[in-house]
Amino acid sequence: MWLWTAIGSAVVFGLAGWWMKVSQMKGGSTRTLLQGLYASGAAGFGIHCAVEGRFHDLLQLEVWIAGILIGAGSAWGNSLFMKALEHGPASLTSPLTNMNIVLVVAMSTFWYDEPLSFVQGAGIVLLLAAVMLIAYKRKEPLTIKEKRWFLLVALAILMFALRNGGLKVTDELGLASAPVLFVAYALSFAWFLKPAVKEHSAPSNNRTGLMLGLAAGLFSYGGLQLYAVAIATGQANLAAPIFATNSLIVAIGSIAYYKERLTFIQTTAFMFLLAGLIVIRL
Repeated sequence: MWLWTAIGSAVVFGLAGWWMKVSQMKGGSTRTLLQGLYASGAAGFGIHCAVEGRFHDLLQLEVWIAGILIGAGSAWGNSLFMKALEHGPASLTSPLTNMNIVLVVAMSTFWYDEPLSFVQGAGIVLLLAAVMLIAYKRKEPLTIKEKRWFLLVALAILMFALRNGGLKVTDELGLASAPVLFVAYALSFAWFLKPAVKEHSAPSNNRTGLMLGLAAGLFSYGGLQLYAVAIATGQANLAAPIFATNSLIVAIGSIAYYKERLTFIQTTAFMFLLAGLIVIRL
């Protein structure tokens, strides 16, 4: 059951990435996009807390500490990732930041003693290869001209690892995921309310970013909640690599909606994805 939950988390969270892609294609404001994303995401986790009767958990100091750390990983991770895109190619930036999953796998395997067979390890390698290959664009130059790109990518990896791995830590501590993520998204929303110094977007761009951000936030809520369930019911060192394949959903949408051509490299990535899921299931 955890396997299908993990796959579902990748699909649903990938749809959040898809709406972010649509906003980018329509010229939507990045600032209002993230405001909308964290607003609707926080609302989703808030409603989830209410349904589960978990609002009393917000009185626990541990929930706030975890929410602050995971929220910082999410908000700062996204900010660093977007900044890195300004100084380096997406073909390298996107797959490298997804390598935060390696840290989560290592923590789950060596710190929390989750079992990992040779076959499962091979499946993880296949999934990571799929994530690395899907963003590759032959026409995009891979030259890095600014050294700050390396620092930005390294920090983004650490921040996303804090988000994805933090949910494993909170599960081990016995903390419910919804209250922690509610705090994380609410604080991230507050962070992105700060006016952007250099951004000057037209009202129409602000509206586009906000509306599509609200849509992305709902899928972000659903994807992370499913990911938290997959970790709680299965193994984080297997669920995390599956979750990382959410970027392939964006690729599928781009191919289907924007008629982007499926390259040989992308076809290979999808084959690695299927092979990795099959091998992990063995």
